[in-house]
Amino acid sequence: MARIFGYARVSSREQNLDRQIYELKKYVNEENILMDKSSGKDLERPAYQALKGALGLREGDTLIITSLDRLSRDKEDIKNELQWFQKKKVRLKILDLPTSLIEVPDGQQWILDMIQNILIEVLSSIAEQERLTIKKRQKEGIEAAKAKGKHLGRPSIGQPKEFAEIYDQWKRKEITAVEARKKMNLSSSTFYRMVRQYESASKGT
Repeated sequence: MARIFGYARVSSREQNLDRQIYELKKYVNEENILMDKSSGKDLERPAYQALKGALGLREGDTLIITSLDRLSRDKEDIKNELQWFQKKKVRLKILDLPTSLIEVPDGQQWILDMIQNILIEVLSSIAEQERLTIKKRQKEGIEAAKAKGKHLGRPSIGQPKEFAEIYDQWKRKEITAVEARKKMNLSSSTFYRMVRQYESASKGT
């Protein structure tokens, strides 16, 4: 027998679930409403994972939420979750999306599949646009910083003033590379990078 569940979520323990529960109770028995007080930044939430677990939603069931962002704040995650519901043949009803609430006669399931596919396609486009926008802003930020002469990334380590002296000791095999690095407090990669730069500069003089 098909079952109906509700799912409510707020981002923190200080926030109140009452409004969502009030709306869900119009369609779902209160004992079938699962709740999380957890951020929507990822999907690792106890109640939601229980819904998706072995004892949770199964083919023919319906899950009702008040809005899509109750599943996640991330458009890509939402799209993936919609695909999961579709694959498991679980009906998802979203109260602030009236088209998701329509009832269809037996044999007309394709209408609901079409609505779900459109929603997935729209979310995919939005998610892709958000990614492109973020990438564009990052590029613009880097270019603006470069124009102002700012150094991006990890700050470069200046050559220690005693480098030439310690380098000579190392080359004469008076000390090992490990000892040379320790004297200047340098990592292996930084030490050898400075050696290459020093030797290259010496050849050019």
